[in-house]
Amino acid sequence: MKNKGPFLNPQNRSDKPTFFIVAGEASGDLHGAKLISAIKNKSPKSRFVGHGGDKMIEAGLERIIHIDRLAIMGFSEVIKHLPFMFKVMNESLAMIQDLKPDRIILIDYPGFNLRLAKNCQSLKTPITYFILPQLWAWKEKRIKTFRNYIDQSLSIFPFEQDWFEARGVYANYIGHPFSEIEPPKTTKGRFYSKHKLQESDTTLVLLPGSRQQEIDRHWPICWKTVERLRQQKPDLKVIIGKAGGVEIPNNLDGATIEDKDIRAAMAFGTAALTASGTATLECAALDIPEVVFYKLSRISGCITNKLNKSPFAAMVNLIAGREVVQEFLQNDATEKNLAAALHPLLERSKERNAVLSGYEEVRRSLGVPGVYVRAAEIILKRTSHG
Repeated sequence: MKNKGPFLNPQNRSDKPTFFIVAGEASGDLHGAKLISAIKNKSPKSRFVGHGGDKMIEAGLERIIHIDRLAIMGFSEVIKHLPFMFKVMNESLAMIQDLKPDRIILIDYPGFNLRLAKNCQSLKTPITYFILPQLWAWKEKRIKTFRNYIDQSLSIFPFEQDWFEARGVYANYIGHPFSEIEPPKTTKGRFYSKHKLQESDTTLVLLPGSRQQEIDRHWPICWKTVERLRQQKPDLKVIIGKAGGVEIPNNLDGATIEDKDIRAAMAFGTAALTASGTATLECAALDIPEVVFYKLSRISGCITNKLNKSPFAAMVNLIAGREVVQEFLQNDATEKNLAAALHPLLERSKERNAVLSGYEEVRRSLGVPGVYVRAAEIILKRTSHG
């Protein structure tokens, strides 16, 4: 790494508690930003260097690599980007060696972060893992990495703590961040005005994913589902939740894009078609019935299907331990299946009521607010200068 810039300036180091922090996707950027803010609130001189997105940068991260370049999904897709990821790994290790942080904080993103933890062994830097990888679903052998290299594990799912501790890894259950999910920034009236909606309108919210790879693979099926639903509901309104750093195709045919306050779309829409991921739980927190889907490349899908031990993909269903929302993966994610599942959720129906009732059960399982504060306290207790 030739240009080290301001990161290694001795004046910057001084007696500040210094953290090297890594998030590799949009949800991790959100959690990372809130964690940085919570730590800074308790330890204002804390310094954060590492990989993250706009939210983490706004919270005070001295960014090395932006998440837009790190958000790679699927086995075949990762293989294509291996040279770049090796470069990021080497630069990360060089930075950690020179920076000598008090602690490394890893947020989700296990394919990279667990390798980074293993590669940092000789540096003797303590490591916190926040938002633990779903080893209970697949790649259970990675638990050895936790036992050998992770100093501190912070769990956000109640069932997760028992799973990790049964395998010799102590995990602090701190509750789920969505127990304190922020309400929309936009009022219902302003949201309706922006998207030219009426109170009586039926609105489908499309949440195709937060990575460009996901958008490219999911968009055709999303739009075919809309076209199928419009055969029965010609007045159906459609709003697309667009994450930062991705592009949506232009063939919108009356649909509108919400890229400023996606949670407003979740809060004020009628039902959602959601790509499996964090957004499925956001929908539960904001009480919008949803159908969950996901498609990987054929090769990635086959490998995932063989390795995955979990009965569900959607976080809502994982937390409840049963199917609260319908999920359709790979070849099952067809416009026929998705439209048929969505149709009753767009109306007053027993199916809609059942989903909303299940959401109440899920929200009760998320713990009490204060997750980031608890995480900050636990981290600082084990950190020099903290």
